[in-house]
Amino acid sequence: MNVWLWIGVLILAAWAAHWGADQLLTPLKMLRKQWGLTASAGAAFLAIVTASPEVAINITSAARGVSDIGLGNLLGSNIISIPLMVTIAYFASRKKFKNNKEHQKHLDANLLALNKRSVAVLSIPYLVIIALVAILTLPKAWRGLQPIDGWIMLAAYAAFLTHAIIKGREKGENVEWDKKKVWLSVAGAMAIALGAFFIVKATENIVSVLNISEIVGGLFITGIMTTAPEIFKTWSVVKGGEVTAGTTSVIADNAVTMTIAFFPLALVTTPIEDFQLFWVNLAFVGLMPLLYSLFVHQSKELHGFSKCQIFVFDAAYIVYLLTMVFFVLKLF
Repeated sequence: MNVWLWIGVLILAAWAAHWGADQLLTPLKMLRKQWGLTASAGAAFLAIVTASPEVAINITSAARGVSDIGLGNLLGSNIISIPLMVTIAYFASRKKFKNNKEHQKHLDANLLALNKRSVAVLSIPYLVIIALVAILTLPKAWRGLQPIDGWIMLAAYAAFLTHAIIKGREKGENVEWDKKKVWLSVAGAMAIALGAFFIVKATENIVSVLNISEIVGGLFITGIMTTAPEIFKTWSVVKGGEVTAGTTSVIADNAVTMTIAFFPLALVTTPIEDFQLFWVNLAFVGLMPLLYSLFVHQSKELHGFSKCQIFVFDAAYIVYLLTMVFFVLKLF
């Protein structure tokens, strides 16, 4: 198969994996209502499913002996996701919502509305997770992803989820379970597994044809493709009036990627072959939620991101690309 056919397989597999995640999301949304979780706490809970394609990809890459694809996917998706989803959410929120005076205030001030609680519930704990990954993987004596690191990161996600639920618990609702949706969830789980296999298989073949390293393929092929379908979900959720949920879910997804998706790569022991590439990417993984936290903290009465701050997110990603092209990969 030539490279264009594998690109087609990659796109179809990515959509299949995210379709599967959408089907699995329904029962978890019902549990969120039943347990009375707020938007921020619910995002942390629902991320178990919304980030499942990334987790499945890393399980597949570890099983197939191409862990560098999974490592690149882990880093690449976490770098692009925040600037991309925040930008999409900003444009999707530029409309009036009926009977929502608070949103109208944000619209008049040209801000992307955001609940300040999301910093304490999601972004600061996510920064702690990134710092923990750095401590476990960067020192020379501990360099690389090892089984003990994986168990530590699983414990870190358990703490992250527990913290989010405790911080964001309200009175629950009665919900009715639909058998059809439950069966669709089963089909969704199968689609995620199948999609993940073909995403990894397609990436293997594309990097082979293009003669690039597996980790670079994971960064710029797998990582971007697994994030792309989230554009439409974020747009839809925010356009529907759930601005905070649509904007904060990306933080929760990234926390799952850096912990649960970290586990299979650590379990098979993934060495860091290119240390400069790894630490530069990890630095930008940390920069994005740091900007997120600082900007929300700076907001006064109306919490959220200004147009200028949205531009800074996008500019940070452009700086990342330039750093990779000219200083890390040295393509020019």
